Amino acid sequence: MSVVEFLVVPVIVFMVIVAPIWLVLHYRSQSKVNRGLSKEETEALVLLTQKSERMSERLKTLEAILDAEVPDWRERA
Repeated sequence: MSVVEFLVVPVIVFMVIVAPIWLVLHYRSQSKVNRGLSKEETEALVLLTQKSERMSERLKTLEAILDAEVPDWRERA
């Protein structure tokens, strides 16, 4: 039995079964990536952005209060 005859069956199995499944799964995942964010994901992202902006403003306020009441608080840390 030659090497060519030994490799024919695995190559045929790969080409008939594995390759088509691989291609379908690959292009399905690519279409999901290219679609972008869903409506729910976009809404969640907007909500998280708003919350982070509010937290940033609160942090600035707290730092301003600390700067006024304890001027050297930053050096203590």
